[in-house]
Amino acid sequence: MPSKHIYIPVNHPQQSIGYNFVELDSIDSTNTHAMKQIQAKLAEHGTTYFAHQQTAGKGRQGKVWQTEPSANIILSVILSADRLQMGNQFLISAVSALAVFDLLSTYAPKGLSIKWPNDVYYNDSKAAGILIENTVKGNKWQWCVVGIGVNINQTKFTTELVNPISLSKITQKKYVATDLAKKLCTFLEYWYQQLIEGNFESILFAYNNKLYKKGQNVKLKKDNIAFNCTIDKVNSQGKLLVKEGLQQEFEFGEVVWVIEE
Repeated sequence: MPSKHIYIPVNHPQQSIGYNFVELDSIDSTNTHAMKQIQAKLAEHGTTYFAHQQTAGKGRQGKVWQTEPSANIILSVILSADRLQMGNQFLISAVSALAVFDLLSTYAPKGLSIKWPNDVYYNDSKAAGILIENTVKGNKWQWCVVGIGVNINQTKFTTELVNPISLSKITQKKYVATDLAKKLCTFLEYWYQQLIEGNFESILFAYNNKLYKKGQNVKLKKDNIAFNCTIDKVNSQGKLLVKEGLQQEFEFGEVVWVIEE
């Protein structure tokens, strides 16, 4: 079992995100660890697993999340979904991205955006990524695991990563990753409460207000067909809406961005 200790912040409401902050020295994947807690019926809403080292981190679409030990935020949060509707799954993605955006903008107030569906970018470089996994029984959404990786102090990256950047490279400062992770929990708690309270339109407005390349002409590719279009917005189902493109809306994974040197 991974070594761990529990952090309980003063005046932090019980059952809020980060109330139970579990530090893991080394783990294969914080998302895998969190899902195992759910499967073992040990899950509690708001429990956050933070890893100093992750040996088999997960990225979207089967990719691997690579990170330098003890340099960055690597965490997974267990969220109860019993008060949420299945149709709101994208909004979990949106509130998670907004929480990361709010954290980074505290230290780097300019140049940040949310790249659909939930990466956080600084100009054209990736600073953070999010992987969300759900447990569903029948037609009931039970639990959600939000895995978040944020580049904090890392300054050298493997060549497999196309365009990474860290908060340290942006600001030329060093940070305590665990302290920033706990702040991130506070931001995520705020946005999760907005979701619970049904403030869907305000969440989507905030997300689209920070959308990467919004209103700009970009090149996308679908089925090896590249085309230009203008980024419009993302709707409540998580579809990317564009103008003057091959079609007007796209599911995640249906198109890729074409980055021209």
